[in-house]
Amino acid sequence: MGHILGYDAASARGERAPRHLCCAFLPALVAVALLAAGCQRMKPLDTSQLDSSGMGYDAVEQLKGLNVTPAEIGEIAKVRQAGFSDADCLKLIQIYRASGKPFDAGDAVSGLLQAGVGEGTIIQLAQMQQLGLDWGELQAMHLAGLSDAIVLEVARRHAAGEPVLGGASLARLKNAGLRQTTLLDLTRSGVPDSEASAILAYRRHGASENEILRRFTKS
Repeated sequence: MGHILGYDAASARGERAPRHLCCAFLPALVAVALLAAGCQRMKPLDTSQLDSSGMGYDAVEQLKGLNVTPAEIGEIAKVRQAGFSDADCLKLIQIYRASGKPFDAGDAVSGLLQAGVGEGTIIQLAQMQQLGLDWGELQAMHLAGLSDAIVLEVARRHAAGEPVLGGASLARLKNAGLRQTTLLDLTRSGVPDSEASAILAYRRHGASENEILRRFTKS
């Protein structure tokens, strides 16, 4: 009793507790910290955004199996609400998982869908990692009436770092009367954007599409 009273008195004077008493509390503190961390990890993932977007139960469960993060759930919900199918939502996540990157392209996919770009085309763009900052150019191209095939070819050449006519140039050439097949041939041939003005001038001087292809492509 005297020891306890002595300790209490020392505590009242602001003296440090004996070392052996501090050590006695350490295991308990560690256990509490580990328990708190475990509870945090066990917190269920909130998938209410996916439910609200119309995604089916099976697809939601498969996404959980891919360890989607709360941020990714928000991005996927955007895509699903824009009209992407459950199956293609899963494909997108699998593509991003294979590249080791988090899925953050909800706005890009939604924007391309709203412009009329097909789901299959968007999946291919994801595989080429072309849903980044330049997706707005691809959206504008489709809104200008350029085909999915042209959009994909431009994206493919961008991904490879190869020369290609830009979206705005292709739109001007289309307005000058060049057919989609001719524009696709020019794109596939790697005609650089610096040639766009020359092609347009040649067309305005009455050149046929075949003459344009012979002059500006290697075919």
